[in-house]
Amino acid sequence: MDPPVIRLAHCQVQVFCLQVPGACPSCGEDLRERRLQEAPVSLPSPFSNAHKTSCCLLVAPAHNNTTSEFDGTSDLHTGISNTEGVVYNYTRAGVVRALSGWERCVSVPLVRPDMFPLLNQWDQYLQNHSEGPSWDPAWHRFDEQHQNCLSFCLSFVNRVLAAEGREALSREAFTQTFILPRVQRVQKYLFLCRHLQTHPYYLVDREGDTREDTREDTQEGI
Repeated sequence: MDPPVIRLAHCQVQVFCLQVPGACPSCGEDLRERRLQEAPVSLPSPFSNAHKTSCCLLVAPAHNNTTSEFDGTSDLHTGISNTEGVVYNYTRAGVVRALSGWERCVSVPLVRPDMFPLLNQWDQYLQNHSEGPSWDPAWHRFDEQHQNCLSFCLSFVNRVLAAEGREALSREAFTQTFILPRVQRVQKYLFLCRHLQTHPYYLVDREGDTREDTREDTQEGI
């Protein structure tokens, strides 16, 4: 389990640490006798247990990713959860309905809680999609570039959008909107965890960091 990362604000910086320091590492002011501009808070982990989610896009390290990291260079695997937390994911063997193995992944909600008609049909949409010939190894072979796990997820999302009378997403738009912001957030979090294992704190410009956090949390629901 990752250690809880603490964030606090003082002078013009955000201070990330595992324990609140006695003095500001930027200006040296005693923090025990001064009021902080923001109370220290623990950053929420960017990881989720996919089997406790519903109607989400999931991103996790691929089986051949020996470091099991979101480092920007290793392969990732994607899937879609149904309303019971079963993860449908496309592999060389076809569609797998996983009941375990996705306990540490990035979760992107695809359906807002108030979208009752879509929630009621989600499982049937997902089951029908997974049974299509496009994902049957007897009809189509898995291809790392053009027929892969991301293709399965994107095709499903576009199928739902079509049923809702909405325009399809391109592969680039899908990746840029749903996947990259969350993966980049994980990379930042893991960088902080690794840095704080050998250093007492990490400093970031306060305004820039707040702006990035706000941008990353804007997308929820298709």
